[in-house]
Amino acid sequence: MVKPDITITSAKLPELEALLEIEEQSFASDRLSRRSIRRFLTSEHSVFLVAKIQQQCVGYLLIIFHRGTRLGRLYSIAVSSRWRGYGIARKLIKEGEKQAQEKGALYFRLEVSHTNTNAIALYHSLGFHEFEVLQDYYEDHTNALRMQKRIRFHNQSAVHTVIPWCRQTTPFTCGPAALMMAMAGLDKNYPMSLAEELQIWREATTIFMTSGHGGCHPLGLALAGNKRSYTVEVWLNQKNPLFIDGVRDENKKNIIETVHNEFVKQIQEKNIPVYHSNINAKELIAACDRGAVPLVLISTYRLDKKKAPHWVVISGYDEECFYLHDPDPNDKHQDLFDCQYLPIAHEDFEPMSSFGRNRLRTAIILSCNNRSQNKSEINQIFD
Repeated sequence: MVKPDITITSAKLPELEALLEIEEQSFASDRLSRRSIRRFLTSEHSVFLVAKIQQQCVGYLLIIFHRGTRLGRLYSIAVSSRWRGYGIARKLIKEGEKQAQEKGALYFRLEVSHTNTNAIALYHSLGFHEFEVLQDYYEDHTNALRMQKRIRFHNQSAVHTVIPWCRQTTPFTCGPAALMMAMAGLDKNYPMSLAEELQIWREATTIFMTSGHGGCHPLGLALAGNKRSYTVEVWLNQKNPLFIDGVRDENKKNIIETVHNEFVKQIQEKNIPVYHSNINAKELIAACDRGAVPLVLISTYRLDKKKAPHWVVISGYDEECFYLHDPDPNDKHQDLFDCQYLPIAHEDFEPMSSFGRNRLRTAIILSCNNRSQNKSEINQIFD
């Protein structure tokens, strides 16, 4: 079989119809719509490549990049049925990997149907490996294999904590969801539930924010962890009441201040250590090394441009990245599985973990004194 001359270029809007034809020819379900293809063709957060033979579009590859992370997701790949078997998919993936590296991605991820043995064999040959099975993932109810390839390598092995992921069930309970993940990581018998999530929120809420329901105060979350028999310490670079910037209603502001002062009083009564300084990467890494789990308040600006305070869990680190469990799979992520072990480069994490005009930096370090972690339990999905 004579191999044709294949060229790989960036896809352009005039090729929309040809790309749509390949999409419809390749997939019976889970298709990209015309609107989605058009959006990705013009997005600064994607790489859209097209394979051509004699100026004819014969295949494409779409990679999505998540703001504030070093993760590239191979979102879709398709080759025209007439031109399969000529190595077009392999060539597209190799070129996509190069462009993902150029954009600073550390990992390349994808999902593939467990029935698509040819594609799985191709991904294996290119260095991808499975790290998760997604049940009932596609519209036809087939399962998907979650596969990953590390496309940048470092001498130091990654360090990780086995942390179950859970989704916050309301827009204002990221703190309780993060705390539940941390507690479940320290105690595999800890039961995460909606009732527990809401109970923690009632214990830790500021009641009001600038709008809507209040989020969770770091001291309130620390008290909730302490109440459940975990050892906690708090890093908080401010002593004044938190989250009152932009609150114009004097009644709301008074309530937020009253809640803050009550949390301070309870923290002192419980003798919970509070370090009034900026926590840095060194302290966070040391906490992970001793088997503790850090919860960190971040600004979502680098993820979704919304500048909202948001609690996440540090689920591991290596010499270049922290890895986060994010409880909120909204428009920051294409699907909920991108919320787990989300790589954030150290230089990106530093500004991300500062919130508001007053540059609030706060973290809760959760640990369990009687915990002895079995190394065989450590999930090495980033090896």
